[in-house]
This record gives sequence, structure tokens and C-alpha cells, in this order.
Amino acid sequence: MEHDTAATLAERLAVLEIQEAARATLSRYLDLCDVPRPSFPWDDMASLFTEHAVWEGIGPEYTGKFGRLEGRSAVLAMLADFLPPSSHFNRNVHLLGNGRVAAAGAGAGDTASGQWIMQQISEYDGGGTELISARLTVDFELGDGTARICHFRTEKLFTAGLVHPLHA
Repeated sequence: MEHDTAATLAERLAVLEIQEAARATLSRYLDLCDVPRPSFPWDDMASLFTEHAVWEGIGPEYTGKFGRLEGRSAVLAMLADFLPPSSHFNRNVHLLGNGRVAAAGAGAGDTASGQWIMQQISEYDGGGTELISARLTVDFELGDGTARICHFRTEKLFTAGLVHPLHA
């Protein structure tokens, strides 16, 4: 009985570690998407995605805007249109809800899938401002204790202009 308890606890701990690794990767991704920043760590961004990653906009507002990108280099090329040194955003911040993560496996070939609601507050180079809420559905592959994004989906749920943005 004692062995079963230890094995069960070890399996539960492995699942928690997979879930935490997935959350940490998504949080780091959104942190890197925040602007301004003095320089952009493209190697850090690249390390968050698998080589065969898929990034896509889904739903009526994002399918046409973003489409489906396949491969890490295609994802990074798209992000380069929005992130420094691009001047697309003057300021941009992401707020991530708690979400939920389901883990599969507790050994080689671990995967996790999660879903979150994200809010994005943006001030654009052209002067407009916007609040966006989106549903993020993200699949991860895990290795060496690190989660990497293998499929990222974003679906816009709500958008509104901001009337009086604050200036620092």
C-alpha cells in the first residue's frame, strides 16, 4: 500500500510540474510581447516554440487577420511585424487569466494543453488605443523540464477603443 501511495504522489507531482511548465512558457511568451522594451530577445522568443510550431488566428475576426502559420521561423517572422524593432505598438501589455491546463503523460513525450482568457491593452504607433479580450488555446510539448508551444490559437472575443489613454 505504501508503494502505491508513493507512486501516486510521484505521478501527481509530475502532472503538476508539467502544468506549471506550460503556464510559465505562456507567461514568458506574453511578457516578451509587451512593449516597450529596450531591446528584443529574439533567441528567448524562439526558444518558446517547437521547430514545427503552428500559430493561428481562429474565429471570425482572427482567421483572416492572422491565418495559420506553420514552423518556428514563420511564427517569428509574423511576430517581427508587431514587436521591436517594429514600431507597430507604442505600448502594449497582456494580462492573463488563471486558465486551466491538462497534462498528458509523466515521462518522455509529455504534452499539455491549456486554455486562458487574455486581455491586451494597446497604444498603436498611429495613435489609436484598444482593449482586446481573446481566448488562447495552447498545446505544449515538454522535454528537459521545459514546455514549448507546438500549437497556439487565439480567438478575439471582445474589443473596444480606449478614450483617454494615460501617458507616462
